[in-house]
Amino acid sequence: MDKIHLYDKILSPVVTEKSTNLSELNKITFKVPEGANKKNLKKNIEKIFKVNVTKINIITKRNRTKITRGKKVKVSGYKKAIITLKKGQSIDLTTGI
Repeated sequence: MDKIHLYDKILSPVVTEKSTNLSELNKITFKVPEGANKKNLKKNIEKIFKVNVTKINIITKRNRTKITRGKKVKVSGYKKAIITLKKGQSIDLTTGI
């Protein structure tokens, strides 16, 4: 498998307060494409970062509309994966992919 195809399954890391707190529990959060599944994600993450993945949770955020300054605004949805690593392992997101 080519390196370019490995990186197609990871769009970007999610860096929020909640995901930063999860990193203390050996959990990393990534935005993934709509067609991503757990088996492919596990293989790709293990090959790219050379870590052992124990569990993957995938969450789909739906499209929604919200009202901002009296106008309706469409907020696009996305899919994210919370990846649990083996105890003692971590991924440094500040170095980049």
